[in-house]
Order: sequence, then structure tokens, then C-alpha cells
Amino acid sequence: MKQGSTLFLKTAIILIGIPVFALCIFLIPNIGNYAADLYPDIAYIKYLVLINLYAT
Repeated sequence: MKQGSTLFLKTAIILIGIPVFALCIFLIPNIGNYAADLYPDIAYIKYLVLINLYAT
């Protein structure tokens, strides 16, 4: 019983983690680029947005 529930929890964590990891790789840099396009005068805002999104 314990081994089955442990396997279930490991599988659930992996299945939840894969989409989150994919979002971090593909979506968050696009959000940073969008912020940089909105405010071209402040070029460093892209990095501020990326740091904030990755930190949270």
C-alpha cells in the first residue's frame, strides 16, 4: 500500500512539473520580450520582468 501511494505521488509531481517547466522555458521569455517592446526606453525592464517571474 505504501509503495503504491508513493509511486502515485511521484507520478503526480512529475506530470504537474512537466507543463510548469515547459512554461518556464517557452512562455516567460516571451513575456519579457513583450515588456521590452512596450517600453523601449527602459531596455533593462526585460531582465527585471524575467527575474520577477522566475523568482515567483
